[in-house]
Order: sequence, then structure tokens, then C-alpha cells
Amino acid sequence: MGDREPPNGYARFVVGKARVVCVESVAKVLRDALTGGTLYDFAGRHPQARTLVGRGASYAIPLPENERVVVRHNRHGGLLASLTGDLFLAPTRAPLELDISEKLRSLSVPTPRVLAYVTYPATPGFERADVMTREVVNAQDLSAALMSGDSAERDRALIATASLLKELADADARHHDLNIKNVLLQPSADGGVPQAFVLDVDRVTFGLGRSATTEANLARLLRSARKWQSLHNARVTESELDSLRSVVRSALTPR
Repeated sequence: MGDREPPNGYARFVVGKARVVCVESVAKVLRDALTGGTLYDFAGRHPQARTLVGRGASYAIPLPENERVVVRHNRHGGLLASLTGDLFLAPTRAPLELDISEKLRSLSVPTPRVLAYVTYPATPGFERADVMTREVVNAQDLSAALMSGDSAERDRALIATASLLKELADADARHHDLNIKNVLLQPSADGGVPQAFVLDVDRVTFGLGRSATTEANLARLLRSARKWQSLHNARVTESELDSLRSVVRSALTPR
């Protein structure tokens, strides 16, 4: 399975041709699931599966011990997606996603924990991969909030997003695909400002510097929001986006 060691607390094993890295608490579930096919197939067949639409469908399913997870099959995006599909150079980007997720969590950046990934051999030199993360329950992505006709709801969503951008800046973490579908908002119990989580963190890099990181993440996210305005008539206004930019930039004080 290669020389890359998983983080502490993760097990590594093989089921047939499937190569697994997972937290030890879900190892038995995955061993059982993979006897009948891929992890993604198992999730799709689950009687309580909920389909989540994104870059291809993902499935939210319950596991024993009240663990709720999301399983997705890794696919390429961008201009070459129709050519590359779901094939990745071995060992795929899944190990990198796990490593970055653990680093971000250690730096107090909210992101769903990667509980497992499974890779499958394909054509020589390439593999496919499924990734399982802990579900952020009752959440919606930022794109849904920006469609709301309730300006107070949009304000709360943007305040939460500003907090996330500041946390990314403090971690010096640049997300090269920080679009509004990659910001997940979990409502607060008291109806106040939600908690924002960052998704798809395999596109995160470190070391650009706090100010440059902030500007890069802002530019990427605002470009995505404006695209959503153009394509889907999102209710968010340019004034609201300007306010988001100002709030985030105001946090760039010397530490």
C-alpha cells in the first residue's frame, strides 16, 4: 500500500483489491461494507441514504453508534473532467485530503473530519477513490443561503463566512477552490450566527503569508458568489459582498 503512514489513530488494511485507511472505530463497518463492492456503492444502497448533490452525488448515511457520515466518490472538475473523470494518479488525492484535514483541525479551522478513504486500482498507474467524512448535521452550503430572500439570514451566513476566512488566514491556509459550495453552514441552536466549515480541503496549501492568503481566498470566494448571482439570480447584493470583504480585511491586524 505504499510507504505513506496514516495519522495516529487510523488503521490501514486491504479488503480484496480495496485499500483502506480509516479511524479505528469504523474499521469493522468498512470491512463488512467492502465485501459487497465499493464504499460508494455501499452508501448508495443504504436504506437510509440521503443524496447530496454536488460534483456528482454524495450519500449521507448513518453508521452504528449514532455516527453520521457522508461518502463521496472522487471526481475531477474543470475543463479536463470529461477526459479524466474519476481516475487519479496513484495514490490519488485522498491521502493528501486526510493529512490537510488533520492539519487544519489542529489549527482550529472548522472542517469535517475525514474518517476514511478507500482506493481501488484502475488502469496502470491510476486509481479511483472514495472518501468518508463526518456529517455536519442540518447544514446547508453558502450558495443556498445566498439565494435566501431574508436579508438577515444572508447577513448571518456572511458573518459566519467572514469568521471562517479569518480562521483560514490565521492558519495561513489558502484554498485554491474556495467557492460557495465549499463553505458549509450549520445553524446555531439559538438561531444566531451559524458555524461555517470549509470543504474539499485537498486543494489547500500553506505558507503564502497571512495577508496574501486572505486576499487570495477572498478573491476566489467573491468570484464564485458573483458567478452565482449571474447564473442563478442569487439575492446577495454587491453591498453585502463589499461588507464581507471589509470585515475580513479589518481582521488583518498585527498579532
